[in-house]
Amino acid sequence: MNSSYDLKPSIFGKFANLKYSNEYGNSNFMSSFVIKTLRWGKNYLLSILDSHLIHYPSPLNLTYAWSFGSSAGICLVIQLLSGIFLAMHYTPHIDLAFSSVEHIMRDVNNGWLIRYIHANGASMFFIVVYCHIFRGLYYGSYMQPRQLLWCSGVLIFILMMGTAFMGYVLPWGQMSFWGATVITSLVTAVPVVGQSIVDWLWGGFTVNNATLNRFFSLHFFLPFIIAALTLIHLALLHKDGSNNPLGVDSTGDKIPFYPYYVIKDLFAFFCFLTFFGVFVFYFPNALGHPDNYIPADPMQTPAHIVPEWYFLPFYAILRSIPDKLGGVAAMGGALIVLFLIPFTNTSEIRSTTFRPIFKIFYWLLVADFLLLGWIGQKPVKDVFVWVGQVATVFYFLFFVVLIPVIGIVEAKLVSYKTKKCARNNKCFIRSSQFF
Repeated sequence: MNSSYDLKPSIFGKFANLKYSNEYGNSNFMSSFVIKTLRWGKNYLLSILDSHLIHYPSPLNLTYAWSFGSSAGICLVIQLLSGIFLAMHYTPHIDLAFSSVEHIMRDVNNGWLIRYIHANGASMFFIVVYCHIFRGLYYGSYMQPRQLLWCSGVLIFILMMGTAFMGYVLPWGQMSFWGATVITSLVTAVPVVGQSIVDWLWGGFTVNNATLNRFFSLHFFLPFIIAALTLIHLALLHKDGSNNPLGVDSTGDKIPFYPYYVIKDLFAFFCFLTFFGVFVFYFPNALGHPDNYIPADPMQTPAHIVPEWYFLPFYAILRSIPDKLGGVAAMGGALIVLFLIPFTNTSEIRSTTFRPIFKIFYWLLVADFLLLGWIGQKPVKDVFVWVGQVATVFYFLFFVVLIPVIGIVEAKLVSYKTKKCARNNKCFIRSSQFF
């Protein structure tokens, strides 16, 4: 009996069997084991990783504008990790919260670094996500068959805003306390049940310790919901494939995600990391508000209450409406209207590159959004209120009216130009000549 090779069937069985000795005799045992036995495709979990990150077929012509999605994913990981470490030392109590943040900054080893990464990381996260949204809007990533992909992204964005708002309350400085008071009080605009809902949110009749505890719990919990929705977002993306600058779906001209776009995305992220590092190490408080270094005082209202910069466009929309309920509805509508874009769109051309009329209004929207952000930090004066109202009207006009109307107008112009050139036997013209 040859006991040396009398082994039970296992993953090593074929290496133990003599009949394979000639086949593997001239190769390294471990390399043969990995190549022949642990193939990516033969393992369920590794095959998922392979099909979504390594051999995922990607369009050949993706630009760096497509790197914002992967950078947003890395930002989420940074926020999760830094937030977990901060939670180890933070105390969610109105008498201790401000002191615990100062304890993290002064006494915890490298606590200042973790806190600045988390605080500035929120701003960096929103910068990347805003760029990602406007890139999708420019290249028509909301069009059929990617409607659910776009809607899942908008849902993630709304949850991000809620998570960031609750995180801004946790340091329990002046702006934290009064920001929480002002924003949550907006719910009282809801007829009949508004005040009851606010009392339930607060856990009392004012913003108090119960409010802080609830905000801390939700701020810790929601990022994991965002992470789960991000996986759904990726699954929907890989279901229909990535869009591309030309806006043309094609099964050809595909390349594997690794190494081409992995290296490209890493380069883009390290460039972004350099930008991030400048704020963390040189201007850590540039994106915050100095009043938040003053402990919360319910008896002294700050001269000018403003939210974080990434909320300012929507805060400007809120202030532009004289009626309280109307302002709350407009601010909520400014987010809800994003869900409607895939269903109100009438254009068959995805990329704005080939839509000269739409391109003009797209860049006007970008300018309008920046203008709203600037207005949001200004005091409530007649001139700023008037500019904010005009900017708010254009914001809603773009999504509700201009997107469907421009698509119809462009289709009519294309049809007219096509018939005209067909009559003159001059159909080989540039797409820009349609307009």
